[in-house]
Amino acid sequence: MPHREELPCSSSQRENSFDSRIGLYIGVLSINSILLIVIFVLNGVWGGKGQGKTFQTELIFQAMGIEPVIMSAGELESDRAGEPGKLIRERYRTASQVVQNQGKMSCLMINDIDAGLGRFGNTQMTVNNQIVVGTLMNLSDNPTRVSIGQDWRESDITNRVPIIVTGNDFSTIYAPLIRDGRMEKFYWQPTKEDIVNIVHRMYEKDDISKDEVVTIVETFPNQALDFYGALRSRTYDRSISKWIEDIGGIENLGNKLLGRKKNEELPVYTPPQ
Repeated sequence: MPHREELPCSSSQRENSFDSRIGLYIGVLSINSILLIVIFVLNGVWGGKGQGKTFQTELIFQAMGIEPVIMSAGELESDRAGEPGKLIRERYRTASQVVQNQGKMSCLMINDIDAGLGRFGNTQMTVNNQIVVGTLMNLSDNPTRVSIGQDWRESDITNRVPIIVTGNDFSTIYAPLIRDGRMEKFYWQPTKEDIVNIVHRMYEKDDISKDEVVTIVETFPNQALDFYGALRSRTYDRSISKWIEDIGGIENLGNKLLGRKKNEELPVYTPPQ
């Protein structure tokens, strides 16, 4: 059975904005118990590198008051067979307990899943890769029965919580995991308006107006969102370099930072004009 499938971007995928698409998915899944339809537990957000998938998702969590449980692709492999699959089940149950004990919405988020499960060139699939794929497929099919090795109890029902995964290329992932009916997929490719809004939010602490953000985006067109984040960091790097020169160079940096008084404030850097 082939492990790759094409993932075309349909027009319906682009009609909805990022926040409305993810927010709708989380909201509908949260009230799934009173709906007479089956809602996918797995939701995949994929697109080019540095396009703000994780950043946007975290903003949505803040806006909706969601307490997420976060995993990275680095936790999908281990020197012990079965450990990553067990970790996913434990994190899923943790998210479920947030709903039950804290009365907050929650979800399990796995960043860059294709980095951990994707097949690239001549790479080999490990036992843990297979177990992780099987675990996610099982959670999608049976989201209310999640075992972590404890004794079976009929009353042990896990709250159904969303699993949101991000990635750059889902075609590298085992096809049955991402098939229609098991995972809801959303392709994210921001328009110029999307980029302006996100960069404006990114620069909000710098008191930069939206018109100025438009000028920045038009000055550096066709760039991924991470470029504008790096641009912001680079401007502060120059200010910090100047401060280091003012205190006598890098030779005095350690004494200046470690020898400062407890209540002494570090310099405040203003955004560039």
